[in-house]
Amino acid sequence: FGTATMSSSDASDGDSDVYVRCYTGHHGKFGHEYMEFEITAAGRLRYANDSKYKNDSIIRKEVTLSKSVLKEVARIVHESKILEQNDRYWPTPSRNGRMEMEIRSKGKHIYFETDKLDTLGQVEDSRDPKGLQVFYFLGQDLKCLVLSLIHMHFKIKPI
Repeated sequence: FGTATMSSSDASDGDSDVYVRCYTGHHGKFGHEYMEFEITAAGRLRYANDSKYKNDSIIRKEVTLSKSVLKEVARIVHESKILEQNDRYWPTPSRNGRMEMEIRSKGKHIYFETDKLDTLGQVEDSRDPKGLQVFYFLGQDLKCLVLSLIHMHFKIKPI
């Protein structure tokens, strides 16, 4: 996990050639609850949120992103330095839940998984606080961007 591998089929032809998938979830009192999103180099954003709390049903949304948004996603990923990290010393997934992040960009493919992180204190108390902090903040940044894009696209009443 977490090691970057080179593959000629993943080689970047442009600044926005990036694939990102993030998952956060756990199995608890209400069953399997999770939030997941995927951004493809072709501009497809897929979002799913499944919570059984109060018998809620799964939310699934899909939108097409512009090239400028894809370039911003690529910029966020590259400036985060996530491609230089390794999850060897990060907490392993537990009954608390799990977080996953998969990224393909610039000829590298990484996959990270760690325990579900609810607070920055958990990050600071880990064996690799600097690396886990990169993962944590990138996940937060991408989640905020995705939720903003979904909200803007599906907003029914104008502000």
